[in-house]
Amino acid sequence: MIRTLDPADPAIGPRLLAIQHAAYAVEAELIGFDGIPPLREDLPALMASTEHWLGRFVDDALVAAVAYELPDDRTVDITRLVVDPAYARQGHARALLDSLDDVQPRPVAVVSTGTANTPAIALYQGRGFEETDRLEIAPGVTITRFRRSRDEIGLT
Repeated sequence: MIRTLDPADPAIGPRLLAIQHAAYAVEAELIGFDGIPPLREDLPALMASTEHWLGRFVDDALVAAVAYELPDDRTVDITRLVVDPAYARQGHARALLDSLDDVQPRPVAVVSTGTANTPAIALYQGRGFEETDRLEIAPGVTITRFRRSRDEIGLT
């Protein structure tokens, strides 16, 4: 089941933060950099988030979430995609992205991830995202930015 999340909800915020920290710890290991801002975020900061959130539940337990912003009337900016490592590689991230496409069928979607995060890159490329550029965020550490146009890949 996928539903809208409110990180300020005291029943959701702590679990969401735990998933976020665990997921970004995996990414930090993959990319060799532990300075990822959501890895260091605390509960008050997460609960104050102005992003929109969708969460994936298994047996009433939150196991994954996607956060996004709407910077203009054409674009959805995927700002976070986190899966509890105990539930990784079970289709939860893909299901969240599918749901986001339904909830926000905007013509353009953008996302970024660590360049060395090959599972995330494969997920995004498999969904029609194309690399737009790379940005060095620390010596020897880059993030790759992606963009997808629904028109270009036949989504309506």
